[in-house]
Amino acid sequence: MSEPSSIAQEFVRFAVDSGVIRFGSFVTKAGRQTPYFFNAGLFNDGERLGRLAAFYADALLASGIEFDMLFGPAYKGIALAAALSVELARRGRNVGFAYNRKEAKDHGEGGNLIGAPVQGRVVIVDDVISAGTAVGESVRLLRGAGAQPAAVLIALDRQEKAAVAGSTLPHSAVQHVQTEHHLPVVAIADLDALLAVLDAARDPELARWLPEVRDYRARYGVSRG
Repeated sequence: MSEPSSIAQEFVRFAVDSGVIRFGSFVTKAGRQTPYFFNAGLFNDGERLGRLAAFYADALLASGIEFDMLFGPAYKGIALAAALSVELARRGRNVGFAYNRKEAKDHGEGGNLIGAPVQGRVVIVDDVISAGTAVGESVRLLRGAGAQPAAVLIALDRQEKAAVAGSTLPHSAVQHVQTEHHLPVVAIADLDALLAVLDAARDPELARWLPEVRDYRARYGVSRG
């Protein structure tokens, strides 16, 4: 395991302080008991969302990925793409963003894509990748509009084995997206960064979760990549 970047660890501390990463006993979509839970919906005020957008911008620009616009899958991705576009404009990179409806309208402007014209190289912005289903839908929408999906940008890579129809796979949902859609996935932080923050924590209430998160990784974790 390589040492997580300082920005990744800073993001994890920000998420913990904001209550977005919580510790306890939770159940994932795959039905697993997990000692931690990440809920990006709790970045729910202007200050937090603005800081989150700065982390997204740092990760995207550092990746070196060439892009022309952003796409936010409904629903969480909508606010994320919008906030990121504002932050990029603040840094001198003004790009359009678009998002989709869950159901297409048959009146007004119609269709299920809203925002800037979907074209060129598009970065899909979301919070996490749980099974890759939402990414697959976004890829189909973008390609159907004549655009080129360029990458997927997420906040946290849980680095754990994917589960499909009750079966545990040897690779993660992120790795599945990378292989299935031939797309790079850029994450602000991952489970390695969370473990590093817990390992260095001076607060005993936080540090006490390190063994449980380590055990969870030993059971379900995958290597980066």
